[in-house]
Amino acid sequence: MDGGGRKNFGRRGGGASGGRTGGRGGNYQGQGGGRGRGGAPQGPQYQTPVQQHWVNRPPYQGGAGGSQVNPSPPPRAWGNRPPQQDQGQGSGSGGQRPAQQPLQVGVGPTPPRGAWTARPWGPPTDASSPAKPQTQLQPQPKPQGLPQSSAVDIQSLKISERQHISSHSESTENRTMPIKRPDRGGSLAIRTIPLLVNHFPVNFNPDATIIHYDVDVKAVASPGDRFVKKSVSKSDLRLIREKLFSSGDSRFPLLKTAYDGEKNIFSAVTLPTGEFKVELSDGEDSKIRSYLFTIKFVNELKLSKLKDYLMGNLSNIPRDILQGMDLVMKDNPSRNRIPVGQSFYSPNYRAGDDLQHGLAAYRGFQQSLRPTSQGLTLCLDYSVLAFRKPLPVLEFLKEHVRGFNGVNDVTKLRQQVIGALKLLKRYPKEQLEYLDRNAGLLLKKLSVPLSHERKNTIYEMVHAKDGPCGDVMKNFEIGVDKNMTRVTGRVIGAPDLKLGSPSVVKVDRDKCQWNLVGKSLVEGKSIERWALIDFTYRDKFELRAETFVRNLKNRCSSLGMSMGEPLWYHSTDMREFSSSSRIEGLLSSVVKEATKVKSGKLQLIVCVMTKKDPGYKYLKFVSETKIGVITQCCLSMNANKGQDQYLANLCIKINAKLGGSNVELSGRLPHFEGKEQVMFIGADVNHPGRKDSSCPSIAAVVGTVNWPAANRYAARVCPQESGKEKILNFGMMCSDLVNTFAQINRVRPSKIVVFRDGVSEGQFDMVLNEELIDLMRAIYSDDYRPPITLVVAQKRHHTRLFPENARDGGSSGNVPPGTVVDTTIVHPFDFDFYLCSHYGGLGTSKPTHYYVLWDENGFNSDSLQKLIHHMCFTFARCTKPVSLVPPVYYADLVAYRGRLFQEVAMELQPRASSSSSSSSAAASFDQGFYTLHPELQNIMFFV
Repeated sequence: MDGGGRKNFGRRGGGASGGRTGGRGGNYQGQGGGRGRGGAPQGPQYQTPVQQHWVNRPPYQGGAGGSQVNPSPPPRAWGNRPPQQDQGQGSGSGGQRPAQQPLQVGVGPTPPRGAWTARPWGPPTDASSPAKPQTQLQPQPKPQGLPQSSAVDIQSLKISERQHISSHSESTENRTMPIKRPDRGGSLAIRTIPLLVNHFPVNFNPDATIIHYDVDVKAVASPGDRFVKKSVSKSDLRLIREKLFSSGDSRFPLLKTAYDGEKNIFSAVTLPTGEFKVELSDGEDSKIRSYLFTIKFVNELKLSKLKDYLMGNLSNIPRDILQGMDLVMKDNPSRNRIPVGQSFYSPNYRAGDDLQHGLAAYRGFQQSLRPTSQGLTLCLDYSVLAFRKPLPVLEFLKEHVRGFNGVNDVTKLRQQVIGALKLLKRYPKEQLEYLDRNAGLLLKKLSVPLSHERKNTIYEMVHAKDGPCGDVMKNFEIGVDKNMTRVTGRVIGAPDLKLGSPSVVKVDRDKCQWNLVGKSLVEGKSIERWALIDFTYRDKFELRAETFVRNLKNRCSSLGMSMGEPLWYHSTDMREFSSSSRIEGLLSSVVKEATKVKSGKLQLIVCVMTKKDPGYKYLKFVSETKIGVITQCCLSMNANKGQDQYLANLCIKINAKLGGSNVELSGRLPHFEGKEQVMFIGADVNHPGRKDSSCPSIAAVVGTVNWPAANRYAARVCPQESGKEKILNFGMMCSDLVNTFAQINRVRPSKIVVFRDGVSEGQFDMVLNEELIDLMRAIYSDDYRPPITLVVAQKRHHTRLFPENARDGGSSGNVPPGTVVDTTIVHPFDFDFYLCSHYGGLGTSKPTHYYVLWDENGFNSDSLQKLIHHMCFTFARCTKPVSLVPPVYYADLVAYRGRLFQEVAMELQPRASSSSSSSSAAASFDQGFYTLHPELQNIMFFV
């Protein structure tokens, strides 16, 4: 739940009740990324960046108001309980410029920051016209002279979904490439620690060739057949290939080929091409099925190109070669394990991993190939997934149905048996909302093993006979060093922080945390007009309202937040969450009654719930798009305990939502110690589930609106085509945020740093050649052209850092906060690094992988790493550094909030007609559903 608020108790009210994650891209596992053809902006205002490719560069050495159904209890005086009455069952559940820096877009020196002129900046508009509101976000016309980028989204495709894999040898003349590393890594550190990384060096013969063939399989009609299936199942495809390549014909060597199960075969030797007949039979008396297996030559993949790329002699990554090698290295586990996505699981489970209820936790691994400074490496990480155990049906029922002992109980327990058997049609994940508490805790424990346990398990799997190393790989002249990569990690020191009192605070040495006991916030907001809605009436977890209000007021006061009594108190129950109309009626009524007590806009409504409820989305949708009042939710069980830390967390959320400042850095942000005004932007896209292809993806962009603290953000959210990772209105949303910054600060930001979340290496081209150019088009004008830095933050990767010595691991065995690695395991020449900014108290810490695509602000490794690490201490919701740079963290929260709005939009549409589902989906693309109330557009309503 989100947090709580301050209060001003006056009158109580009651009465009328009126009638609420994606897929990301992959890596080099047959899911390559976009290849844009467009380039950098051209014309008198733009200049294509000069690309400096490294030649013969040696590898590095070194170590984030409706109906009145079930009306509420009547109004009552503060302190008195509502009259007891029968109620129905509740329905809810609850520096230095890099040496290889591209030229800045634009000619001449960077113009000085612009003074506020009371007009919006961005694309030229009629001076007499007001700035367009958020509801009118539309794609802008492309100015003359700018290239039309056309990116092929290879990343979203598997190898098998294409007839051919291009050699990626196209010219880079008209495309912007990621910038090169400005140095040989950073040096800033308070100490260094030896680390082990789950990257295993891969050796290959650069003179070898992998031959790529296309496969087509069609069923052949036999005499008497009435019809022939057009498609062949995946299981049959593998059987057909195995039959042909195990026939003893030397032309088809099974152990010198790798098959993806659908359309592609990679071979270490030349295969015959043409059509070959294969016959299958399910048994001795079964009918023989005939197929034509057609093999076509596609390409020769020379591994010398991969060597050239790793040495810096080739600018384009040879993705086709990596895809072929990746498939070869997955051949052994795919034969011997259970493949699920990019993971491979053991066919057997350990005795201690039995979850009961017909399920067990199966252990496995995920693997991928990565080009690094030390050469090609295999990244292998531990994974666990719940599968159904191979049980007879009666044994399954014994585990799943209470009281079932054998076939004689089928009739007696008919309904329970039918319900259990229906579960077998569902994916095991859906069968997990049925595990008992102990089984759920076991699965969670297995999913997040301690650092040393994960390390040991990874070692076991890379050495296993059914692991990534097998005979097929050796026949392709590929080998794997089964020792983890050793690297030296640097620990960046934590910053001093500023609170209200005392003014300077030093963080804890081990966990880098701080507490608020005896301390106040930097800027605590005064709360004079607020209301309390108590949804716990007659529940076993009923709120002790008077005690809660007193405790909340006192905790706010100790933090420097002046809080009065609530203007209005409303007691009701969780049935109010049953519909959007009931929530809207309730909130409208509370706002109206509170305004009668004291004039002025209500600042806050604290909502105390008995449990988490799906109707939470109605509350947020109505309050943030219709009513325009911030809500802060909390659970009554926690509110009644009144623990100091819980109340403090509630208070800092409220303060941040109201525009206050909880914590700031004691000094200026690294690299920006001058007089410039800097704006940080975060962007993310939230995608619907695979089964919801008609639902929009939700794009979210946030931007800082204050300086130099840079800890307050405004947000914009917009629906777009389902599954589309490119933010279609990126430039427009950023322009709107830049204008907001200018209106608040009366000066435009003179520098901009953009953090983009959720894109893989294969989608960098799209971000650089489409989104970045869209941003430049939107905000640049004749007198305004701020330098821009663009950094991608990746959390969906499998690189893990393990302290080589236990004494370096701290109390949890994880690397300490501030650990950074920018040698050996990073890209051979691009500007990337791994940073673990947080303290990992549960399982194994996962560092964030930061990848710099564009830089006009002259960062080197030290300055950017220090900036990001220090920013991670300014996250508004907690008193510790977070694992992801805050602009991205906030963008993710906003995108999720947009997803809640989308769910409400779908539900609000009429469902009577046969076309209701399509009309509901169409309605969820309407920007009007996502436009925030004007009162909330420029505050942190989402924390």
